[in-house]
Amino acid sequence: MEVSRQTVRHASIVGVGGYLPERVVSNQEVCAGIDSTDEWIVRRSGIRQRRFAGPEESLAVMGYAAGTKALAAAGLPVERVDCVIATTMSHLSQAPALSTRIAQLLGPGADVAAAFDLNAGCAGFCYALGVARDLVASRSAEHVLVVGAERMSDIVDPHDRSSAFLFGDGAGAVVVAPSRVSGISPVVWGSDSGRGDAIAQPRSWSALREDRHAGFPFLRLQGPAVFRWAVTQMQGVARSALAAAGVEVAELAAFIPHQANDRITDALVEALALPPSVVVARDVVELGNTAGASVPLAMDRLVARVPEVGGGLALLLGFGAGLLYAGQVVRLP
Repeated sequence: MEVSRQTVRHASIVGVGGYLPERVVSNQEVCAGIDSTDEWIVRRSGIRQRRFAGPEESLAVMGYAAGTKALAAAGLPVERVDCVIATTMSHLSQAPALSTRIAQLLGPGADVAAAFDLNAGCAGFCYALGVARDLVASRSAEHVLVVGAERMSDIVDPHDRSSAFLFGDGAGAVVVAPSRVSGISPVVWGSDSGRGDAIAQPRSWSALREDRHAGFPFLRLQGPAVFRWAVTQMQGVARSALAAAGVEVAELAAFIPHQANDRITDALVEALALPPSVVVARDVVELGNTAGASVPLAMDRLVARVPEVGGGLALLLGFGAGLLYAGQVVRLP
């Protein structure tokens, strides 16, 4: 059927929030489980520390905390949330969905909202933000809470030298609402699925059912291959996202890439020829790679640390397991 023009509207981010676990884990502590040094970790990744969630800091609790902060920043009561999207790659339970746990914790109003999970690895937040934009723009939803929450410490082998030092835990969230002008550009997304084994669980959960001695199916990472892929392929995705938004790099106030590795960020900044006026998020130094939570966490911390970027344009870029990627330009709240 023909869709009326009146059904189309714009969407924007109107609030952002984050949550970090209390426990700070240094490189020295990580090195107790692997053959490495603080100097080697910093040289290879830029990471100096990360956060690990405690027993009471579940994915739902962290997601709820980040979501509550985002709603407060937006000035939106929980009862006006009519959809919750949670993105995570570290949820160890298939049912119920993490999003429903977060909605339940938010309380009356949000606990009856539509809710679903989205797993697109470290690109998950950008994927979910694209979906939220389209839900609001098409009037399928009025206000969408997008939450990225990860407990990577649950799925990464602390004795794996290639990955143990990279990851951290945390949660970030944004509120997407209708707006008079576009505050979220169309998402540019895709996959390089032929390289999917570069970040993967080599064994499925069924191995544990069939052989109780099989061992936990920890996430495995082909670090050098992923690094080369990111520095060579993501600059093209970033340029495509800018083109889709009709934005030049000189118009950006900030660049918020997935916090995978500070050397990857350096390579992208150079390839895109970002001017010094563009503030670059580098949370990876203090938080490590928080996977699907890294972009919203970095956004929350950037807006708090550099308030003058508020209202400016930011290029978001997510990439990781799949291998998946996504990017879009947003106007920061």
